[in-house]
Amino acid sequence: MDLNQRKQWNEKHKKLTNIILKPIYHQTAIDLFLHQHNFLHSSRMSISSVATLEDDLVKDLSEEIFRRFPVTAPDTKNSIAWHIWHITRIEDMTMNVLVNNDKQVLYSGDWYKQLKVNHPHSGNDMTEDEVADLSANINISSLLEYRIEVGRKTREIVSGLLPGEFRQKIEPARFKELEEQSAVKKESSWLLEYWGNKTIAGLILMPATRHIYLHLNKSIRIKQRIQKNRKSM
Repeated sequence: MDLNQRKQWNEKHKKLTNIILKPIYHQTAIDLFLHQHNFLHSSRMSISSVATLEDDLVKDLSEEIFRRFPVTAPDTKNSIAWHIWHITRIEDMTMNVLVNNDKQVLYSGDWYKQLKVNHPHSGNDMTEDEVADLSANINISSLLEYRIEVGRKTREIVSGLLPGEFRQKIEPARFKELEEQSAVKKESSWLLEYWGNKTIAGLILMPATRHIYLHLNKSIRIKQRIQKNRKSM
């Protein structure tokens, strides 16, 4: 995803923001979301021949760089592994539980066991020891496959929304369900309050798109910084 593609992505996200709450543009908004979402997951997720932002990240990405923690970056110390876990967990819980009133992909199969993680939550407010443990032990191939399944489920959910549903707020019981599943740490209860102020459109415009975009770009910068430092040594 080159600079021009990034510019186009941002412009289209602004367009999506402008039309998503207007029922007359309902199908246009869904189609635009699906296009935007494509670029935020592996091309294998949407069976596309066009390279995506995630494809750019994993290309020539060594396991050592994927797992490295802490990293030297201006806006994060967390590993690429943590960033990928974080955006996938957030997408999973917001789309499947909050929007679709269904169970998380994490629990729909054997993913939690396969991933070899000790924490089912979003990763917000993790201690350094917890980030180090996740970075060192998470099963990378399972994480990338879990991410594909989450992405495909999101597309199914959004494609099935009816005109007017983008305007709806989330029922309080669904936030309680996430709390009972330890989907967020107690220290991160603010996250449930933040989501509680969003409509379905708001969740689609941030957790399911913009949030992923920001963290993938951050992860690419981590990768490039480490690779550049190695070349200069």
